[in-house]
Amino acid sequence: MFKKLDDVVKFIKKNQIRMVDFKFTDLSGKLYHITIPAKNFSIKTIKEGIGYDGSSIGFKAVECGDMCAVPDISTGSIDPFWDVPTLSFMCNAVEADTKAEFHMDPRTVAQKAEKYLKASGIADKSLMGPEFEFYIFDKVSLENEPCSTSFRIICEESISGREKGALPTSGHKMLHKQGYHQAPPLDGLYNIRAEIVEEIEKSGISVHYHHHEVGAPGQSEIEVDLKPLSEAADNTMAIKYIVRNMCKKLGKTATFMPKPLYLEAGSGMHVHQFLTKNGKNVFYDKKAKYANLSKTALYYIGGILKHGRALTAFTNPSTNSFKRLIAGYEAPVNLFFSLGNRSAAIRVPKYAIKEADKRIEYRPPDFTCNIYYCLAALLMAGIDGIKNKIDPTKNNFGPYDVDIFNAPDSLKNKIVPLPTSLEESLKALKKDHEFLLKGGVFSEDLIKCWIERKMVTEVEAIKNRPHPYEFQLYYGS
Repeated sequence: MFKKLDDVVKFIKKNQIRMVDFKFTDLSGKLYHITIPAKNFSIKTIKEGIGYDGSSIGFKAVECGDMCAVPDISTGSIDPFWDVPTLSFMCNAVEADTKAEFHMDPRTVAQKAEKYLKASGIADKSLMGPEFEFYIFDKVSLENEPCSTSFRIICEESISGREKGALPTSGHKMLHKQGYHQAPPLDGLYNIRAEIVEEIEKSGISVHYHHHEVGAPGQSEIEVDLKPLSEAADNTMAIKYIVRNMCKKLGKTATFMPKPLYLEAGSGMHVHQFLTKNGKNVFYDKKAKYANLSKTALYYIGGILKHGRALTAFTNPSTNSFKRLIAGYEAPVNLFFSLGNRSAAIRVPKYAIKEADKRIEYRPPDFTCNIYYCLAALLMAGIDGIKNKIDPTKNNFGPYDVDIFNAPDSLKNKIVPLPTSLEESLKALKKDHEFLLKGGVFSEDLIKCWIERKMVTEVEAIKNRPHPYEFQLYYGS
């Protein structure tokens, strides 16, 4: 929004802005913020940032926790959910005293990945675009106590998700896993999605389309334009923020959980991506035999698939992720590529035939990821593939243009599967992460911290808790 520091100060005065909000993410990708009155905002604030306790969000130890959030003025926008006129910025985390970059800061890691790409000479820009799948519910209740563990989801759009004692309906209710592109009155969320999309576009993010997704009780999708990596990550944080707050404003609740409902479709984050150099798409080759994919594109694919198991620790970093990554729900569970095949980890869209549109789509990721780490890791794997000329066609990575779930065992046995648990993916990352360290993009310290925290706060925490279904299975044993 802004290019010069003076323009920010002028905008605040001209538009009678009363608050300035500084947004930043923690290690896991969760959004935080700190707000100051506009009268306290100055060019000095833009340069030095606002101090906060980094230990409270898991970045540092208590004894050395001071950090600063330095605003990126290009991300400035009016926050639509504040009653008081508020200008909002996405920020980088820096050291409080020296203002030096903080090596674990998610935005900094994403920016370093972009710089590493340029320095490689392979390309000067990485274009990425996540697809936004999420569920909209009416009510959700949660309880996690030693003597009581439960959740209940109410979604009036579905027959099975209605509240007990609710009045009879018009009969227009979606059937199990039959929500894809349904029209009103079955699609009861079209007005809500339209309002969400309008708000997203007001923020400066262009939307392709929106529709109801497969999940019968409330699953929706919004697709946006591809943008340079860091911008795409910022846009992702903004869209999730808008979706959640618009739903709250309209009396609903939204979740980007990969698998909130048993036996219903999960929500993924398919990432479309390609590279350009001097404005030219380096993934396109008119003379190429397969899908007009250049050698560069094939090597990029090879890098992602080779490191796919390790990547899962960043692209699917939750125990819930692996409840989505199961066969039979259009979720990829095998590392291969294909043209238009939705069971492939990498799908080359059939409709993307022109040079400007040629791209790949990596389908495993979900929104429990830290979007900055996720996109940076994908790019680093792709660059590694290009630098080492990892040809996927010679490494049992495809292309396989078949329904892999019904393919003969002779083919299935050739293909490397994705991890089946968060613990398995973290072990894969521990073994295979050298490609992430190139150019100082990720650090050993970050990788170690990521693995340790995920193991303790998620893997072990879930493993040690009794599950309600265990009572049904074993209570009478």
